[in-house]
Order: sequence, then C-alpha cells, then structure tokens
Amino acid sequence: MSELKFTKDHEWVRQDGDAAVIGITDHAQNALGDVVFVELPEVGREVAAGEACAVVESVKAASDVYAPIAGRVVEVNAALAEDPALINQDPVGQGWFFKLEPKDPAEIAALLDEAAYARFVESEA
Repeated sequence: MSELKFTKDHEWVRQDGDAAVIGITDHAQNALGDVVFVELPEVGREVAAGEACAVVESVKAASDVYAPIAGRVVEVNAALAEDPALINQDPVGQGWFFKLEPKDPAEIAALLDEAAYARFVESEA
C-alpha cells in the first residue's frame, strides 16, 4: 500500500496507479460518529482542489467532503450506498469515497504527510 497524504479538511489521498483514491481520515470519522448516509460525486465530474464534492451524514451532523486535488472523478465507492458504516469500520480501506484522475499528480506530493497531519490534529485539540 502506498503512502497516504492528508489535508487540513481531514481527507486522505492514496495514489493507485493513475488514480488518486480519496476518503476521510480516522480522526474525521471518529468526530462524526456513526455514518448513516453518503452522497458521492458523479463519475465524469471535474472538481477543483478544495471543492466540496461529496457529503457524509452521521447521527450527529452532515459534513462536506472536499477534493484534495483537482481532477476528474473516475470511480465512486458504490458499496457505501449499501453500507455507509464502512467509513467507520475501515476509513482508509474499504471506506474510500471516490477516485480521481489527477489534473496535476504533483498536487498529491504537496499534501501533508502522516506526521504533519498528526501534528495538525494535535494542534486543533
């Protein structure tokens, strides 16, 4: 498994061949509580970095999920429609949200690494 990169909005990115897999972090799913619904972007949609492109709803709140990088949505995780709890059970594995074809793959390298993200989360506490 390749290295995860993170945003200050609590999304993670993992390079998977030519695609970038996007999801929310374990910290984010813990803060949300039990996820009950997910709205995913349409395949083919072009998104800008920082654009709200998905919604995750829990028993506590609804929250936007932002595109960490610019690109085109090439796949969504259809399993989340049937079982949104996958986000709570395996946020950086089976609980992924969508895959992007990056407009500029170098954008991924500019995101936070695991240590920098951990420091960011600590600073928010």
